[in-house]
Amino acid sequence: MTAQDPRICFLSSPSPDARAACAALVRAHGDHSPEDADVLVPLGGDGFMLQTLHRYASLGKPFYGMKLGTVGFLMNHHDPEGLVERLHAAEPAVLHPLEMLAESESGASVGSLAYNEVSLLRQTRQAAHVSIELNGQVRLEELICDGVLVATAAGSTAYNFSAQGPILPLGAGVVALTPIAAFRPRRWRGAVLLADTEVKFRVLDPYKRPVSATADSHEVRDVVEVTVRESRDRSVTLMFDPDHRLEERMLAEQFTTG
Repeated sequence: MTAQDPRICFLSSPSPDARAACAALVRAHGDHSPEDADVLVPLGGDGFMLQTLHRYASLGKPFYGMKLGTVGFLMNHHDPEGLVERLHAAEPAVLHPLEMLAESESGASVGSLAYNEVSLLRQTRQAAHVSIELNGQVRLEELICDGVLVATAAGSTAYNFSAQGPILPLGAGVVALTPIAAFRPRRWRGAVLLADTEVKFRVLDPYKRPVSATADSHEVRDVVEVTVRESRDRSVTLMFDPDHRLEERMLAEQFTTG
């Protein structure tokens, strides 16, 4: 951002509260296109933030979200007062997305990015049978499960945490590999991997036990093979108030007793 007042692009989720807040902020600060802005300010929840990142991350602009939705782990508190001062004081968190390459039963190859996680899920009542390779070496010949996922540090508090996966500190250079309702091996609880590890899933019985793969919200059905790796040449910068840093909330989440 520039030292002078930043040019702001306000983006709103469809909720009435977010739309009303967006209109008020535009009246107070004006509005710029995403291409011309110094900073993008999404108003909504984490789902809307992820949509915004997928749509505008290629512009290379920082994102300062404000929570006006049901979940806002990636967002700051909504407060229309002192926005310019808050933007100047905000601290950056740089995130690298995961790259997913999914090959479907039809032979199509589909690529997508994920800022939270890439998840494989069974499509029918029957459990999925999946093998797991790390950097070309088979580490688990057969995982019988409802699914399995790879989560970034930022996404480790979302679906990954609900599946009993670990919360990962930002900047640690690791990702979480977490099973979802594993049946066998019963004692396997997943792994923490270096972020540059290439993870390859092979669906062992794709016709009888079909599996889908989802990168954030982009789903590919009937996959036979899925490769996941962290992208080093793509990144996004999220801005947070000093008293609302993402690292601090991730730490606090691990000591929540309620």
